[in-house]
Amino acid sequence: MPTDEEPLVSSAAPLPTDEEVEEELTVEEDAEERDEAPAAAAPAARPRPPPAPFKISTFLYLFLGLLALWMMFDTSARNALAGGLGISATTWGPLYAAIGFQSQYLLLTMALAGAIEMLITAVAYNYTTDWIKAAKVQKWSQAFRKVQMAAIRSGKKDRIAALKPQQERLTRLSSEVSIAQFKGMAITYFLLILIYTWVGLVIANASSVAQTITVAGQSIGLMHPILSAIPELPWWFLIFSIYTIPFSLVFRRILKHLWLRRYAVEHHLVPPYGSTGAVGGTA
Repeated sequence: MPTDEEPLVSSAAPLPTDEEVEEELTVEEDAEERDEAPAAAAPAARPRPPPAPFKISTFLYLFLGLLALWMMFDTSARNALAGGLGISATTWGPLYAAIGFQSQYLLLTMALAGAIEMLITAVAYNYTTDWIKAAKVQKWSQAFRKVQMAAIRSGKKDRIAALKPQQERLTRLSSEVSIAQFKGMAITYFLLILIYTWVGLVIANASSVAQTITVAGQSIGLMHPILSAIPELPWWFLIFSIYTIPFSLVFRRILKHLWLRRYAVEHHLVPPYGSTGAVGGTA
């Protein structure tokens, strides 16, 4: 039994002094400040990029695409728009006044109409297409396909997973090229439907004599069907298509060459036209 002179707990540690208590509180406050510092210094969230500005060209592509779709299924609307260009001497219109020739030279009218149609569509297609980007995407796709097939044949998941970022980037670039081509196709389909309808109406309103042409000693009516089993396919449709195909190939090739030439000159890949330093020129 302990006496009054002995402490209750003889092995207890001595109480800390005031200086030690103050020093411990200071250390704890410093630790709390260090823990809070990274949170306070954390970078702010990146602001969202502003929305893309409205472009008149985008609205025009969308409008022409929807209009072409409407004309494809609505015959009255298709004939009304084509009739506004003029289809006979009594129905005046700007296109008929320019290349109608009073419905006397229908083959010439079809040739000029095909040239105008293919020239406009070639210009639109060339304007909306980045030929350099399209060529790069095509080459990247071919090279990536080989690497991807090799990774799949190896059966290693890590190799396949490593190709995923490149595949996503290639998909994004391919979609950008496809969207640009769709813009040109909107103008192409609209003009295709409009000009084909106009040519058909001009021929249908011409005299029977003007509708008859001679091919290899045989008289052919432009409104007559090529095959009796397909009355919806007259001779003028085939002849007009034959006109448009070469015009399309020539105009697109020429415009593509000019576009690539201008790109090469702007990026100093080749000397400009007329330069004395051009290949084959005089120094």
